[in-house]
Amino acid sequence: MHRFLISAAHKSSGKTTISIGLAAALSSGKYGQRQRSVQPFKKGPDYIDPLWLSVAAGRPCYNLDFFLAPDSELQTEFARHGHDAEVCLVEGNKGLYDGLDLHGSNSNAALARLLDLPVILVLDARGMTRGIAPLILGYQAFDRNIRIAGVILNRLGGRRHEAKLRAVIEHYTDVPVIGAVQEDDELALVERHLGLMPANETAEAERHISAIGERIAAQVDLERLLSISHTDVSLKASPPRRRNTEKPVRIAIARDAAFGFYYADDLDALTAAGAQTVFFDTLHDSRLPPCDGLLIGGGFPECFLDQLEANTPLRADIRRAIEAGLPAYAECGGLMYLARSIHWKGRNAEMVGVIPGDIRMHDKPVGRGYVILEPNASHPWRGTEHASGSGHATDPSPDPLALHAHEFHYSSLGDLPADTRYAYAVRRGYGIDGHHDGVLLHRLLASYTHLRATSRCDWPAKFVQHVRDCLATDHKEAIPCSP
Repeated sequence: MHRFLISAAHKSSGKTTISIGLAAALSSGKYGQRQRSVQPFKKGPDYIDPLWLSVAAGRPCYNLDFFLAPDSELQTEFARHGHDAEVCLVEGNKGLYDGLDLHGSNSNAALARLLDLPVILVLDARGMTRGIAPLILGYQAFDRNIRIAGVILNRLGGRRHEAKLRAVIEHYTDVPVIGAVQEDDELALVERHLGLMPANETAEAERHISAIGERIAAQVDLERLLSISHTDVSLKASPPRRRNTEKPVRIAIARDAAFGFYYADDLDALTAAGAQTVFFDTLHDSRLPPCDGLLIGGGFPECFLDQLEANTPLRADIRRAIEAGLPAYAECGGLMYLARSIHWKGRNAEMVGVIPGDIRMHDKPVGRGYVILEPNASHPWRGTEHASGSGHATDPSPDPLALHAHEFHYSSLGDLPADTRYAYAVRRGYGIDGHHDGVLLHRLLASYTHLRATSRCDWPAKFVQHVRDCLATDHKEAIPCSP
């Protein structure tokens, strides 16, 4: 087996492009390599990078986040998804030692230490020569428990630049240079594209990934990478999630170019809790599929205003179903879609209209980063218990009322009635107005916050049980979603 963490000295060093390229090169069986099973992971809260890594590796990418889950759970999830892979590739976020606190308890270095991973350091070498040596030496000395096993030089200014850096690193350090990636207009264009366009939004994703894989394979010594990341220690397969054996409930999930922000483990947890997931397309489907509950995740609905607005039959069907009592949950982009309208770049587009408020886009983030929420008595899932659970280990939070989650939105929801009900008080973060999040209407909960399925926040099981409770209350199998 081979396991390693890709990190950098600072953010925007190109580690995502290199991680995607490595995943594509190692899993493809091209470039003189045999095909290997590659399991990708991403540290921290992120939807876009995991989408690209999933396509590149051909396996779902899973997130590992100290803020949202305890250490033991991260180890369990890493083993659960990585035990049967030949290569486990973990892409870090930000710099190797960056973190929320003084001691770096949630840094990339902390994750490398927790999972016993060698670190491959991606260094943006633009404008650097001899100064790269003290940088590497400093990163080694800062924490002797972290093994920096190799360096990949990125954005080099030519072969002479590469030769100088190799000579300096070889003379002053004991860290091998396993890759040297030249400045490349095509890769630069692709990198900008990665940050703007999730892989689910473009049919060109595989072409981009193939181009990245080809360039990275030509400039990184893959055999050396595999050699220094080899381990004889196998990951112990974690027990599978416990499955709910009750009759499944049908959860319709919006999944298309406009809405694609779903964590792989959240979808796994929904299935384990007893949901039969049925996907639909907000851009092309004219009606909801028959369902017992509705989920609309995050995405970029503002980029598809014309298509979303033009699909009036589906918008009307969703509004009618929610107002008739269909249990529904929406996050961020889903909340925007369910609002009355979205205003962006001088354009005002009508949306579903079940939420009596309007969305306005802004040039800078309104809410960004981790949040802590306190559910109130109005929360429809608060206290919802389920018989079989989803298989998460019990890990009581220091504050059982607090939900740890994250948000990232450039929009705000305004014009709401004064008597709007909310599900959460915001302790950290912004939510809808800096104090509240989670609009409550009928059986809908719509928030800017993104939840994660962890032992501290098993929202999929609670939502599925909420759907079951609603069905029992209605004394029927399902609420019809279309006339």
